[in-house]
Amino acid sequence: MYTIMPNIEKKQATSISTHNKVISLIDQLYISQSLQRDEFRYILNHITQVEKEYLFQKAFAAKQPYYGKKVYLRALIEISNYCTRGCKYCGISRLVKTVKRYRLTEEEILECVDIGYTLGYRTFVLQGGEDPYFSDEVMVELIREIKTKYPDSRVTLSLGEKEYASYKKLYEAGADRYLLRHETASKRLYEKMHSEDMSFEKRIECLWNLKKIGYQVGAGFMVGLPTQTNEDLVEDLMFLKELDPHMIGIGPYLCHSDTVLKGNDDGTLDQTLVMVALTRLLLPKALMPATTALGTLSNTGREQGLLAGANVIMPNISPTEFRKLYEIYQNKICTGDTSVQCRGCVELRIKRFGHDIDLSVGDYFGL
Repeated sequence: MYTIMPNIEKKQATSISTHNKVISLIDQLYISQSLQRDEFRYILNHITQVEKEYLFQKAFAAKQPYYGKKVYLRALIEISNYCTRGCKYCGISRLVKTVKRYRLTEEEILECVDIGYTLGYRTFVLQGGEDPYFSDEVMVELIREIKTKYPDSRVTLSLGEKEYASYKKLYEAGADRYLLRHETASKRLYEKMHSEDMSFEKRIECLWNLKKIGYQVGAGFMVGLPTQTNEDLVEDLMFLKELDPHMIGIGPYLCHSDTVLKGNDDGTLDQTLVMVALTRLLLPKALMPATTALGTLSNTGREQGLLAGANVIMPNISPTEFRKLYEIYQNKICTGDTSVQCRGCVELRIKRFGHDIDLSVGDYFGL
């Protein structure tokens, strides 16, 4: 049987000695930003609600020296839900035949950027499936137009796997950041979750290539995937420590009823927030979004993410009529809000939980 964090729902520690050891390991991680595999495994095997609250307090404290209570806002534009990949968990995978496909025109994307800039955003995240329409030539021209018109902005891309030469062209055109979740650092689990034409080694190679080129690089993984184990999650932590990315996106697995994996249980809010908090302690300078998927699990999921160590939120400024079609998972929040409504709502929520919005470009600490 596959189980992650088997004691996370318990409201009291298993024993005093176990409690003390988990707390001691959290303190050690807070101080040294490092633990051994078996020490991470021990935390995941034994953590309960009691130690979870302590972990969140330490994670919140860990981001303070670098970012204080700032929450950086990034404007998200979902440019296409066409995708050539066969990820078995994803609602816009090529394997899903029920989705209505769309792609934004270059003019529509630039209009979104104009609206976002007027609303105060200075980072624009262009995200999409692996859509051949958005070739190097198309993207280079688009990036150049954005950076020419708004030279004080940052352009982040999240467009999947590409060859080294393609990544380099986009970087030289002005792209600043690239988000590419590794999804899982377990080769066994990666191969189980993806079609046979996808390669675990290729995904990892892409991340190292992005770092080599000079991007601010984002990696990340899902929590609660079918057959995932604590050992798999430890692999994620160890890989992130080695890669040392600038950005890390961690979200729950949310089961989509039209995918190969239909019928499986979702990852939980607590499981996901534990991994957010451990990652914050491991890499305290990282930019970490409180993902929209957390808001699907709970009305205050994103805010709880901030309290567990996250420091980025990405409001959606895509055209409203297309947002429901970018259905990586179901029951996605904020699909009906206008860009103005989304911006106002997010700001109120952030302030209500004791944080301050920051609309600057929000680069990785020290850059």
